[in-house]
Amino acid sequence: MAYELSPMFAVPFAQDVLPDAVAINAQLKALLLARESEGARYANPNPSLKQQAGVFESDFNLFSWPEACVQQLRQFAWATLGRTIQDVNEYSAEEMQRLQIFSHTWFHVTRHGGFTILHTHPMASWSGVYCVAAGETPEDRPESGVLRFHNPHHYSNLFLDAGNQRLRAPYHHGTWNIRFQPGQLVLFPSWLQHEVMPFYGSDERITVAFNCWFGMKDA
Repeated sequence: MAYELSPMFAVPFAQDVLPDAVAINAQLKALLLARESEGARYANPNPSLKQQAGVFESDFNLFSWPEACVQQLRQFAWATLGRTIQDVNEYSAEEMQRLQIFSHTWFHVTRHGGFTILHTHPMASWSGVYCVAAGETPEDRPESGVLRFHNPHHYSNLFLDAGNQRLRAPYHHGTWNIRFQPGQLVLFPSWLQHEVMPFYGSDERITVAFNCWFGMKDA
């Protein structure tokens, strides 16, 4: 067999950008900030993670809201997610017609000092984060509000020497950071550890997130 180098345990990520994101994000921002201002009415009553100061987390039914901007985002997110699932599972068009999606969807408003601790999303197969507003990034705080993913190969850097300390992607150690742009959607496996670094802007960082699990009709 001839020489070959393969990423045998790769992690699938997908990214996309919402068309006409500027107009839709303006509507989403106004709506989500208005709902945040109502406090407990739209807040998550039973958060699974300890809520940090500077972070508002909504209840988990965002995509059931009837507002047009929410439904436009929902259609975009599900279309990109469906495309990703079909690609990585090699499903036929017929199988995709049978696919059923179940989800929790919510939004975060993060202000100065807010962050989200390292976590995963049990009992889901795919998760996603969409950026409504990235927030200001101070020049002296380049990691402000970064979405950080941790390498799942937890033992890969226990021994480092000249043979492995400069591995190129996708073989490298460490973390992968997403500095969001408004309109950007990121999809990733729900088991992957991730966190949001402390946000130091003077405005708001606003994101929509979801966890999804699936079934097949008539299975």
